[in-house]
Formats: sequence, C-alpha cells, structure tokens
Amino acid sequence: MDFSVFSACSVPIVTGDSHFCSQKAAIYSLNFTANPPQRVFKLVDRINPSIFCIHITNYKPALSFINPEVPDENNFDKLMKTSGGFSLSSESEISFETQSDIPATAKYKYGARLQTSDSFLRFPSPLMSSLCTDDNPAAFLVNQAVKCTRRINLEQCEEIEALGMAYYSSPKILRVPGLRTKAEIPITVQSILIQSLNKTLTRLEDSIVLNQTLVEAGDVKICTNVVLEVKYSLTYTEAGEIAQAGLALLLGTVSGPVVPLEQKFEIHFIQQNTKPIPLSGNPGYVVGLPLAAGFQPQKGSGIIQTMNRFGQLTILRSTAEQDCLAVEGIRTPVLFGYDMQSGCKLRLPKAITCQLAVQKVKSLLKGQGFPDYVAPFGNSQAQDVLDWVPVRFITQASHMKDSCQLPMALVIEVKWTKYGSLLNPQAKIVNVTASLLSSSFPETNSGNERTVLLSTAVAFVDASAPAEAGFRARPTINARLPFNFFFPFV
Repeated sequence: MDFSVFSACSVPIVTGDSHFCSQKAAIYSLNFTANPPQRVFKLVDRINPSIFCIHITNYKPALSFINPEVPDENNFDKLMKTSGGFSLSSESEISFETQSDIPATAKYKYGARLQTSDSFLRFPSPLMSSLCTDDNPAAFLVNQAVKCTRRINLEQCEEIEALGMAYYSSPKILRVPGLRTKAEIPITVQSILIQSLNKTLTRLEDSIVLNQTLVEAGDVKICTNVVLEVKYSLTYTEAGEIAQAGLALLLGTVSGPVVPLEQKFEIHFIQQNTKPIPLSGNPGYVVGLPLAAGFQPQKGSGIIQTMNRFGQLTILRSTAEQDCLAVEGIRTPVLFGYDMQSGCKLRLPKAITCQLAVQKVKSLLKGQGFPDYVAPFGNSQAQDVLDWVPVRFITQASHMKDSCQLPMALVIEVKWTKYGSLLNPQAKIVNVTASLLSSSFPETNSGNERTVLLSTAVAFVDASAPAEAGFRARPTINARLPFNFFFPFV
C-alpha cells in the first residue's frame, strides 16, 4: 500500500475493553521521514481514566510500621555502624545552624501566607458556612473581599477579640518570611469611620486604638466601637518583600441581646512605585464608566490605548452655541449603559468642494483616532487581542443618485449581554457597530455658505437571553428487576 497518499491515520488509536483499569491500546501513525513512507504500529498499556480503580499492594512491610530494634549489649556495635555514630552540640551551635538554613534571598511567593512576629496575618473568612473563621491566613498577592457573620452575646462583647480594633492593627508583618527583629512591618491605621445606629458616618482625625465598650442606657445595652469592616492595603516590592501595610476600619454600634453580626473584610496588594491602572469594571463593565477601546497598528501586535481612559471612545459634545468648529477636539466619552445623543451646526463656505467637506465632516464625527476594537470586559488586557470586539463600520447613503454623499450622522450601537452566574451577572460587550449616515450635498442658501446639521448617537442594546429555570428534560428512571426477585412468593 502506498502510504504517501495519506496525510494521517483515520483511526489513530484502538483500545481494548473499557471496563478494565489497564487497557491494551494500539497506536497507529505515519512516518513520512522514511522513504517510502511507512505506517508505525505500537502496542502499549494505558491506565483507563474513565473508571475508579483500587490497586492492591504486594509489599507487606509497607502495610505496617516496623518495630525499631532496641539497642542492647549484643547489637550496640552493629547499630553504631548503621547510624554513622553520634555527636553532641551546644545550644549556640544549634541556633546558628537553624539561622543559616534560612536562604539569603528569602521572599514571599504567590499564595504564601503572610507571616507575623508571632504567627500569621489572620483574614477571617466564611469557610464551611457563613460564620467567620478567624484562623484563615491572608495569602500573598491574593486580593480578597468577603463577608461573614458572628453570633455574639452582647454581654461578652468586650471579651471577643475579633470585635476589637487592636485585633487587626496590632500584628507586625514580617518583611520576608522567616526573618524577624528589624524585618517587622507595623500595620498603620490610615482611616477610622464611626457608624452610628442611624447609619450616619463620622471620620475620626486621630488613629488611636479604640476598644469595644459595653454601655448601659437605662434598660438598653449597646456595644460601641465594634469592628464592622476591615480593609488591608499592602505594598510589596519586585523582590517579594512587604514594604508597607495600611488599615482602614469601619466601627459601629451593636444593640440587642444575641446579635448575628455581619463583618466585611478586604485585602489588596499594590506594587511599590507603580500606579494602579483604573478599570471600567472587574470583570464586567460598571454603568457610568467609560468604554475601554483602542486600535491595532499592525497584525500580531497588541491593542494600543490612549492614557486618557475618557478619550478612548468619544462622540461630539453639544454646546449652547451649537457650533461644530468652536468645540472641535472637545469630545464626550461614551459611558457604559448611557444612551446619548449630541449634535452641532457646521457652516461650509460656498467655494468648498464636496470632497473637502466630506473629509472635514468625517473628522468631526469620528474624532481623532477612532478605535478599531472595544474591550469585552472592563478589565480586559491589551495583549489579549483575540478577546477584543472589532468595531464594524457601515456606510449608509441616501437613495437619491448624487455624485457626492456628505456624512450627516454617526450612530454607534453597542450590544452587551449578562455573562456568568445569575446571582452576580457581569456585563460583557459582544458587538459594536458604527453606522455613518450620508445624505446629498446641500445646496447653498441665500448667503454665501451652507449649513449642515451633524449628530452623533450611542445606543446600548441588551442582547441577553432570558434565563430558563428547571431541566431541559425531566429525568426518567429506568429500573429493571431480575425475573426471580419475588421468588418464592410469586
């Protein structure tokens, strides 16, 4: 058989019975380097990943612990040769060896728990239920925002450490793991907000530590200065070291005998000597924030965006004068979820040609550097070009046959959908269309100029499919009993 006419094997692999843990598999391939090309056949043993298998062991010593041999006068010399002898060391030598085991380039790695002078930085979180678990450690470079509840007895509020401000501000974080003394970073309290029973907020000027206090007002007992929200802000270096630690707190007042108290905890990491890039959502767009857009200068490169996030996708700005030339270069950003419409008047001299007028009007409608792509999410990365949504341009001319069609309006339609869970849907842009509407070149009026009305509009269309609850098809039960199941009664 001439294998050179084939590009690949139609059946590359043939396996045996799928009910066994270990399968015999025949693998077929073509070797095009040989002259003439040949078919290669291999027979291998494969572990079946589709079923759960339990393997037995035939190594009996591994099934139990071996009793150690007790030294005595008969076997002492033999055990000495086996262990290689013994040595004694002083306490100073032991501590020196322990310190030398710490690598000189110690640093935090992603996901490593943040160590403190006595333990680790605690970040209460709901684990198995909605109740707060205080033994959860904060992890390096893992931004978190959680809510959890505590069932507290108001009589004991002064005794619960997790309700006090000192519980979160007193730990000292180690700059690098394993090193203490001078490598401790204290947590600086940056802001304290006090929330009263009627939800009013008051900012304290001083950052002194306030303890929770049980106050009796007649028959009513309340606990003041209880921690409701905790926000950590940690600054780290490129070398994986903690440089600074900031803390923002929200303290409130709790009333009632047995209270289910809800607390919020956040932790964010910021690299030193860098400015955070503002986003329009994380991940979905937030209503009222500008659309992220840009252009691709050449195929294979990333998306280029302007530093002004409010100037990446814009439309005309309307003014009281309604003069297009007076506001040229001043644009209005396209904000997610906001349908907008704007316009102005453009006066063209009588002597201007239609081609020059078309160029001028297009530059006014589209602005400088109209984008080619729009980010699907508010936090989309510029290097992920395949994820970005291209802008489709459509030119619509009037039905009148004219040698010159002058653009009059630019209509941008943004289709978006709800993406993700029904409990927390994220806004995702799926399609962007920019339509340039043209009309016949206007005739001159009684004077020596033409007046053209230009307009731009943005429309957001929700293209989400309605959620359907329940099953696509009701599950059926297909159960069969053996023919002698009711023997000997039937």
